Amino acid sequence: MNIYQRRALFRRRTDSNVYRMFFWIVLILGGIWLVRSLTNGDIKQPFEATPTPTRYASSYALEGDAQFTAGELDASITAYLEAVKVDPSNALVLAQLARIQTYSSAMMVKDADVKIRLAEALDSINQAVALAPDDSTVQGIRAFVLDWNANPTLIDEREAQDFLNQAETAAVRAIQLDNGNTLAKAFYAEILVDQQKWTQAQQNIDQALEADPSLMDVHRVHAYVLESLGEYSLAIEAYDRAIAITPNLTFLYLYAGANYRRLAFDSPNEEVQTQLYEKSLEYFAQTAQINAQLGIDDPVPYISIAKTYSQMGQFFIAIRNVQKTLEFEPDNPVFYGELGVLYHKNRNYETGILALECAVRGCTAEQSCPARGDCGKNDVAADVVGLPLSASTVYYYDIYASELAALGTDKNDYCSRALQIASEIEASDFDSDPNIAADVVVVRNICTFSPEELNSGMATLEPVMIDTTPTAAP
Repeated sequence: MNIYQRRALFRRRTDSNVYRMFFWIVLILGGIWLVRSLTNGDIKQPFEATPTPTRYASSYALEGDAQFTAGELDASITAYLEAVKVDPSNALVLAQLARIQTYSSAMMVKDADVKIRLAEALDSINQAVALAPDDSTVQGIRAFVLDWNANPTLIDEREAQDFLNQAETAAVRAIQLDNGNTLAKAFYAEILVDQQKWTQAQQNIDQALEADPSLMDVHRVHAYVLESLGEYSLAIEAYDRAIAITPNLTFLYLYAGANYRRLAFDSPNEEVQTQLYEKSLEYFAQTAQINAQLGIDDPVPYISIAKTYSQMGQFFIAIRNVQKTLEFEPDNPVFYGELGVLYHKNRNYETGILALECAVRGCTAEQSCPARGDCGKNDVAADVVGLPLSASTVYYYDIYASELAALGTDKNDYCSRALQIASEIEASDFDSDPNIAADVVVVRNICTFSPEELNSGMATLEPVMIDTTPTAAP
């Protein structure tokens, strides 16, 4: 008889494995550390969105280029500044920022604002040069920035010449580094025009056009070269080609419109002259329309429209357009100066004095409305700081002094104010213009007359006036 051993109902537990226990201890400690790290924020939970997604500098640069083409220059500058923050060692990004900053200065009215923006562009390009001194693109754009900084209406003649010399050196250096740098050749042509080297300028811009006719900068400089040669019709065609490439850059329309205005001024045929003025106004109106579409409050087109109507002898419409600019910038003394000149041309001397007072000496918010011919529903009263005497403001001083002298009597202080301004003009470097010098003499003579003689002589007072011989400028 076979007897089988009974099987145990339960298996006996084996002894604990020391390696398994160590594994569980490590796992438990790791879990505690993970929970604490998540609680303290040292580790982000999976799939949690980052507060600010990381962008590359190239992404901001592409955005900046798109904004530039769209005509949104301030937004373009903002995008490039962000690109610089992300990659401060990228010399090409800094150079393109400087280029856009320089172009944006063309859309500003106040000399002080233009100087600030050009100084910002110069700072940007200097940083780029420090990072990549042997980069042809950087040196080419540096030449462009330096050339626009060499503006004798913003700085003294010696400083302007120094900038111009530096600009030439940078352009030559850029071409030496890369003889195929089209932008450098175009910018060099612009510098050569400013140095009155027209033959060399024509040669360089022709080379740039042959190398790459797809660049807006090349056609813009080509137009500038043609302007300097008095070829205004051809300059308009060049501006139109630049506009076709970047149709929302409004300063191109302003330049083209200014060339039409110059052609109109030179035309001996009254019918042709009217047609050319109308073409000029079309370009300026298109600029205002583009700004409206982009939501940009830009007074510059209205100033250009006002200058055109002024040359046409339609001073009332011109005045209305300058008044429009004051809706955008009620504290801009330049606009009061332009308004004062137009009031003078329209023989409204009393209001002209008020406007020119704001431009030259400044005025309070309460005084600013009468200086505009009263504030409308869209106007805001504003304190105005007077403009310093400079090459671009001396005409305001001149006309203001002349009007004060014309209306001066023994019952007001107009003559004393006129003589003070005359002295300031004589003490400056801006009285070399024979017309201005003659006006200063007239002011001094009038203010020595008796009140009766003064009043009888008022109608003969016709000082030099802005825009008498216009140039191809907006």
